[in-house]
Amino acid sequence: MTISLNIHGAARTVTGSCFLLRAGKTKFLVDCGMFQGSKTLKALNYANFPFRPEEIDFVLLSHAHIDHSGLLPKLVKNGFTGPIYATHGTFDLLTCMLPDSAHIQESEVQQLNRRNARRGRDEVTPIYGMTDVETTLRMFSPVVYGAWVEPAPGVRARFWNAGHILGSSSVEIELRADGDKPHTLRLLFSGDIGPDVTSFHPSPDSPEDLDYIICEATYGARERGLMSLEQRRDLVAREVNEALKDNGALIIPSFAVERTQELLSDLLALAHKRRIPQVPIFLDSPLAIRATEIFMDHADELEDGETFKHLMRSPLLRTTESVQESMMIERMDGGHIVVAASGMCDAGRIRHHLKNRLWRQNTTVLLVGYQAEGTLGRILQNGAEAVRIQGEEVKVRARIRTLDIFSGHADGPGLARWVADRGPVKRGIILVHGEDEGIAGLHERLAALGLDGDRIFAPALDDELDLLAETPATRERPAARRLQPESVGRTDWHNDLSELWLDIGAELERAADDKARRVILRRVRRALESGSE
Repeated sequence: MTISLNIHGAARTVTGSCFLLRAGKTKFLVDCGMFQGSKTLKALNYANFPFRPEEIDFVLLSHAHIDHSGLLPKLVKNGFTGPIYATHGTFDLLTCMLPDSAHIQESEVQQLNRRNARRGRDEVTPIYGMTDVETTLRMFSPVVYGAWVEPAPGVRARFWNAGHILGSSSVEIELRADGDKPHTLRLLFSGDIGPDVTSFHPSPDSPEDLDYIICEATYGARERGLMSLEQRRDLVAREVNEALKDNGALIIPSFAVERTQELLSDLLALAHKRRIPQVPIFLDSPLAIRATEIFMDHADELEDGETFKHLMRSPLLRTTESVQESMMIERMDGGHIVVAASGMCDAGRIRHHLKNRLWRQNTTVLLVGYQAEGTLGRILQNGAEAVRIQGEEVKVRARIRTLDIFSGHADGPGLARWVADRGPVKRGIILVHGEDEGIAGLHERLAALGLDGDRIFAPALDDELDLLAETPATRERPAARRLQPESVGRTDWHNDLSELWLDIGAELERAADDKARRVILRRVRRALESGSE
């Protein structure tokens, strides 16, 4: 019998959590997420799966975030017919998140096809549509924390609170390994582990004494230091008060689920105590509005859920469902706050607000979550003087601020403690879901705690590990990698092209006269011609 693990997502520098396990004749997935980041990486969302969806027996889903769940409708569209196991909170969130994902794809593809028609290019189709989402939602089998499910002979699984978002889980799996010496292999997929400070969830929990831990390393190299909820709100108040000086506008790109709800709780609590001005707070995201309603429905699962429900009924909070309502925000005079998705500024209404506000000096953009390499959020965070949004150049005169206190992920020490508390780990720790720096940082922390550094692994995209081997060496790959490790987790040629356009524009603006501008353009043309020889 063979037991193997394929890393088809959330590898080094790669988003889109997706792990394929083979245990004898049984094949199943842990997560099936959408790739996020550069256009090169997101193109994988349109490509074929590196496995046959119709051969997958079932899916175990850690939580609702789109980088963990977003390709489930594509999996169903391409032939998967088995059950999907997740907690009730995860399922309830996905009843709004997956339809929203389909709507975004359909809208973006419609815009792209209009541009393609003008350029004489072929039409493209969305990754999936609303019909695929409706079919997918009917395939869920919601479970409760701590209860064993047996989705296939020889396979048991149960879900543990991960403290990340509503319904988030670490997934424990037991696989019966038949053969000369039958035994049970015990695995734990961390999912995304929540931070020490959160308004909503208790500390993460999960079992001990495992063969393997597959652990996220998003912030493995980062140390935030201990912080109480009041200290966090002190930092929020400082940023808000500075941003709202002189009738300023505060624009906050935020992930629609969990981060938005925690952020709103802090803003409204501060306003209630008059520690920040009582200005309108616009929640400009249909998905975030629906997610907030689901959080209110699950208030009994949250710490101090009744206070959360009370705050969400504040008259300062204004929700904008329609596009017309969203556009009306631009007419606001005086100080105001806009919270809009997406958190990395890659899609959704936040791009409209940035396009209309980045060039204004009385605007502050506050980044409150992780910004993947190649995203507009990371480009702003890195200090760009101009960006391209929807094909247009926009000067960046707004203040760009980062407040890394709303992350849904534990920092390096928190992750290291979580792994150490799960011990002993007999065979290996497999680090995923992090850029090279995060994975290297967590590896170093774990080794410093006395864990065997030679049994800590960081596979690349599409690697296959033999989990019954003495050490889980990478198997010979039957097919080529979809992307080479050095080409992901970084800016790609699309980012380089945007930067080049901006640089050329800046040089032309600085030129003394039209003659100098023609000289610049001739140099660019000569470079292009010499490169094509």
